[in-house]
Amino acid sequence: MASEKHSRLILPVILSATFMVSFDYMVVNVATPSLQRDLHAGPVALELVIAGYAFTYASGMVTGGRLGDLFGHKRLFVLGMAAFTAASLLCGLAQSPVQLVAARLLQGLTGAAMVPQVLALITAALPAADRPRAMAWYGVVLGGGGVAGQIGGGLLLQADLFGLGWRTIFLVNVPVGAAALALAARSLPGTRSDRRPRLDPAGAAGISAALALALVPLAMGREQGWPAWTWISLAASVPVLAATLGWERRLARTGGEPLLDLALFRARSFDLGLALNVAFLASFGSMNVVLTMLLQGGLHLTPLEAGLEFGPMAVLTMVASLSGRPLVARFGLKVLVCGTVVSALGVLAFAVELHVLGGGVTAPWLLAPLGLLGLGGGLTLPSVIGAVMSGIRPAQAGAASGVLSTAQQFSGATGVAVLGAIFFAALGAHPGRAAFASAAETAIWADFGLTVVTVVLAVLFLRPAASPAAPAAPVREPLLDKRV
Repeated sequence: MASEKHSRLILPVILSATFMVSFDYMVVNVATPSLQRDLHAGPVALELVIAGYAFTYASGMVTGGRLGDLFGHKRLFVLGMAAFTAASLLCGLAQSPVQLVAARLLQGLTGAAMVPQVLALITAALPAADRPRAMAWYGVVLGGGGVAGQIGGGLLLQADLFGLGWRTIFLVNVPVGAAALALAARSLPGTRSDRRPRLDPAGAAGISAALALALVPLAMGREQGWPAWTWISLAASVPVLAATLGWERRLARTGGEPLLDLALFRARSFDLGLALNVAFLASFGSMNVVLTMLLQGGLHLTPLEAGLEFGPMAVLTMVASLSGRPLVARFGLKVLVCGTVVSALGVLAFAVELHVLGGGVTAPWLLAPLGLLGLGGGLTLPSVIGAVMSGIRPAQAGAASGVLSTAQQFSGATGVAVLGAIFFAALGAHPGRAAFASAAETAIWADFGLTVVTVVLAVLFLRPAASPAAPAAPVREPLLDKRV
């Protein structure tokens, strides 16, 4: 383990990566009008600036996690942070839409190298007694980073520091990344293995291809009216994924080292937790997008005003995440059930308010349901992630974190695509305030059905969990040292 002095730095250093990636995922949404005006970016370019980042980020997660297991979580974190910071600088210096899209693709890919190491380092580098607190803060940062992107992006654009306009939303990462790099070099423990690492390029290509076939149409389909290629691409992702999983099984049976450690899925806690995480984040992320469209399109709030509407939710998420740790210690996974129920009540409250008030709804009416969502999310996310990772051996931590992070991104994209399609189908061709409220209500009722699924999965979690996943092949545990 790291020294006591450096151990105190581990958590803020690694969580800075989670914050930066979440912040950059949301902040671009606020800056799209500026990008259209200053860079003359068209609709396709704007889609790629947003969706391209999400695609390369999600498609590289499993590979990034596995590389961390093989070459060391500290090494991958430091390299990823350095590259992400450089990519952010390139985004801020872009002179054309093509340059910005290329830099955003690189930004997502480098984020995929560092973020899977966060949960892996929490699992492998922190004492067991400190992990519940670390998971609580992870939940705070995961939820708060996106809200900070909405609020902070609006503030940065309004401040227009040094006349840089939209460029500041990317350049702000440079000093943060530089500080994180300096502290990471001093505080993070390295990992080493006495076995020679072996890569799985076929597995990496297969997983990336399957995710590309699924994520690209989900990200771009709605704007393009769901043409035939989107459905063909979605359908093709299934056999590509099946073939990749078959390859991974054969590789494990013949003594190889598959990119995707299928032994992870032998643990009931991992499977159930993964399903719950997917359902919850699909509901949570899509709800935020629907509400943002209602606030800006229906209630005509500015991006900053819409972002500030989510501020109380972010505060309550933090409070619930931090208070959830002693609650879990006392009541166990009943806290997880409570969190999903509170979130479901928040979604139900939104639907009922919109049904009763219709076009007369105003922003203050939405604060109470948002508060319930914040409380529910703060209780749910740290609990489920902690439960999932607690059954994982240190040698599997990077792979498990990569799978979990990929599932989070994929579920978010799927939820936004599905609820977005429902929302715009209900909105019609001539939207007004009442039409926006009605469309949001329709989408939120669909989202409520998904929250019921999360409650059911949380209740199933109360059953005794199976034994932790066994490794696919006998390996020795990684040892902590001070090497990069």
